[in-house]
Amino acid sequence: MSDTAPVTFTLAGILRGLKRTAGLSVGVFVYGAGFGLMAVQAKLSAWQAVAMSIAVFSGSAQLAAIGVLNAGASSLAAMAWALVATILVINARYTLFSATMRPWLGALPPAKSYGTLFILGDGSWMVSMDAYERGERDAGFVFGSSASGCFVWFLGTWIGAVAGNIVPDPQRLGLDFFFAAFAAAMATGLTRKRADIPVIVLAAAIGILGAGMGAYGSAIVVAGLAGGAVAWLRTPADGATR
Repeated sequence: MSDTAPVTFTLAGILRGLKRTAGLSVGVFVYGAGFGLMAVQAKLSAWQAVAMSIAVFSGSAQLAAIGVLNAGASSLAAMAWALVATILVINARYTLFSATMRPWLGALPPAKSYGTLFILGDGSWMVSMDAYERGERDAGFVFGSSASGCFVWFLGTWIGAVAGNIVPDPQRLGLDFFFAAFAAAMATGLTRKRADIPVIVLAAAIGILGAGMGAYGSAIVVAGLAGGAVAWLRTPADGATR
């Protein structure tokens, strides 16, 4: 299917997205349960934990926010600013995610495009980009794959918060490695030609360096911008990679 194929938004596409991310949703559910447990340990109620999952919807940002809560602050205002800054920095990568979705969602009515972007997650973004490269042009696929992770994240948060004494520390389950391994596997699947390798290596090097310096959120954004810039410089107007 060519890039000029019309973009649609159908129930069939939504169902394909749900089916495609069924396996990933299991991990998202358990990860959400782990967050619910940690939120309760940080003195949040179950409803407050679920409210955070709805408002933020980012495992990495929410776990970092829990770390801020556990660390405490000199005043309520200082803690509030620290929470907002932490969430904004770590979630800045979604600016890049939404930009890559413009060819797919840009032609849709605002309610559909922004509604889909609101529930977009890391896993659904990677799965959707892979599907787009393979010819998928039904934007319902993005919504379906995102809705799957969104629902199980909320459900997992609630169950983890309510039954916190049952769910162990998420790190003991290896869930921190689970999502890193998933991202690596998807990156491998998205690599179509040898020319992609320098872009991936550069972005990975910047990301690892930034993470080593403690700048997790900004490292993701800088790595994405650097990789995108290199890819753009290597691609002339005719679309053939240099």
